[in-house]
Amino acid sequence: MTSDSAAAELVDVVDDEDRVVGTVTRARVRAERLRHRGVFIVVRRSGGEVLVHQRSPDKDVWPSAWDIAIGGVVAAGEGWDEAAARELAEEVGITGVVPRFARSGRYADDDVDEVARVYALTWDGPIAFIDGEVVAAEWITPADLDARIAARPFCPDSLALARDLIG
Repeated sequence: MTSDSAAAELVDVVDDEDRVVGTVTRARVRAERLRHRGVFIVVRRSGGEVLVHQRSPDKDVWPSAWDIAIGGVVAAGEGWDEAAARELAEEVGITGVVPRFARSGRYADDDVDEVARVYALTWDGPIAFIDGEVVAAEWITPADLDARIAARPFCPDSLALARDLIG
């Protein structure tokens, strides 16, 4: 997805109770820091390694940062599980599996305000960078994760919402 098409994508704005109160473009969500829905999927191999990936420099928030979860903004009218499956397919080419729901949460800082659902998935198959949103990926052990986080910029929302799922 190009940055122009992502900016024009429609997103539901939600209140504190996760009720839809409007629908606007993703560009407006970012510009006005409107509360919206997001999904995060922690992907692990059966041996325990976790997939970390680097975001494209074209991303509208935290460009080029590393991330511990595949995921993104839930589109207007889209279901949570549908969004999780879409993000897996678009970002790393994982299809035909259903991630396991782990928890709901909320994250807010100076850049974003999100109501989120976090999922987990064990995947031993290949990954492929489908839509250009991911530019690099690595499988690392949970023991190595803290050193990576200290050495590279990571997305703060997934760290806050999903870090404990990794160990």
